Amino acid sequence: MQFINKEYFLLLLLLIPYLLWYFLYRKKTEPAMRMSDTFPYQFAPKSWRVRLLHLPMLLRIFTFVMMVTILARPQTHNSWGEKTVEGIDIMLSMDVSTSMLAEDLRPNRLEAAKEVAAEFISGRPDDNIGLNIFAGEAFTQCPMTTDHQSLINLLLNVRTDIAARGLIEDGTAIGMGLANAVSRLKDSKSKSKVVILLTDGSNNMGDISPMTAANIAKSFGIRVYTIAVGTNKVARYPMAVGGTIQYVNMAVEIDTKTLRDIAATTDGNFYRATNKSELKKIYQDIDKLEKSRFDVKKFSKRYEAYQPFAIAALVSLLLELLLRITVFRRIP
Repeated sequence: MQFINKEYFLLLLLLIPYLLWYFLYRKKTEPAMRMSDTFPYQFAPKSWRVRLLHLPMLLRIFTFVMMVTILARPQTHNSWGEKTVEGIDIMLSMDVSTSMLAEDLRPNRLEAAKEVAAEFISGRPDDNIGLNIFAGEAFTQCPMTTDHQSLINLLLNVRTDIAARGLIEDGTAIGMGLANAVSRLKDSKSKSKVVILLTDGSNNMGDISPMTAANIAKSFGIRVYTIAVGTNKVARYPMAVGGTIQYVNMAVEIDTKTLRDIAATTDGNFYRATNKSELKKIYQDIDKLEKSRFDVKKFSKRYEAYQPFAIAALVSLLLELLLRITVFRRIP
C-alpha cells in the first residue's frame, strides 16, 4: 500500500500539544474535592472505570489518525503478474456495413454478432484475441490481447450505424477485412492462428480481392472460419425517411461461394448463421485446435483503499461518544 498525499501525515504532529495539554494542564481545570488526608486511599483497589479513564482520549487520537490516513489517500500498489498459459491466437473480423442493421436476427445482425462474440471472448480466458472491423474499408479496433475485459468493452462500443454516419466508408470490403486481420497474425508464433470472418454480403469494395487475401492467409498458416450471417430470403431493414424510420424488406444477397472458397483454401470452415444458436457453433470447432504455450503479463491498476480507515474512524468516534455519555459521563 502507498499514500499519494504523504504530506498530510505532518498533521499527526498536532497530537504532541494535545497530549501535553491532556496530561499537564487539563487536570488543573477539573473539579476536585478537598480532603484533609488522602493516605487511606493510597492503597485502595482501583475500579475498572478508573483503569479505563483514558480510553475516550485514546479513541479520539485513533479517530484523528484514521482521518489523517484517509487524507493521505491510501492506494494499493500497482502489480505485475506473469504466468504461462495455453491458447490460440484469434482475430475477429466483423462486417459493420449498413446492411448489418437488418433485423432478421434480433435486435439486428450486428448486435446479435456482438453479443455472441462477447460470450465467446469471456469463455476463452487464455486465448490471445483481437478485433478487426470493416465496411468499405478496414481497421483494427483492438490488437490481440489477453486483457479480455478491455477487448469486450471495445467490441460493445462498436456502433451499428458507424458506416451510416459516415465515420467509415460504406460497402463490403471482405478482402480488406481479411487482409487486415492476417497482418495482425502473420508474425505470431502460435501453433494455431485463426481469423473468424463474419459478413452478410458480397465483396464490392477494397483493393484486395477475398481470394487474394485467403491465399495470403494460407501462406502464413492462418485458418479462416467464415460466417455468412442473415436469413435466406428477405430481411426487415430500417430506413430513414423524412426524419422518421420506416421498415422495408431487403433481399439477402450473400456470396456464400466466395466464403466457402476462403474457408476451404485456408483449411477452415464455412458457417451459415440464420440465428444466434447457429452463430455459436463455430466456437465449438475452435476448441479442438492445437494450443500453444505463451507467457502472459497481467497488470492491475491502483485503486483507492480508504474504506477500511473510514470505517475504523467512524466506529472509533461513535464508541468514544457512547462512552462519554454513559460509562464516563461527568457530573459538573
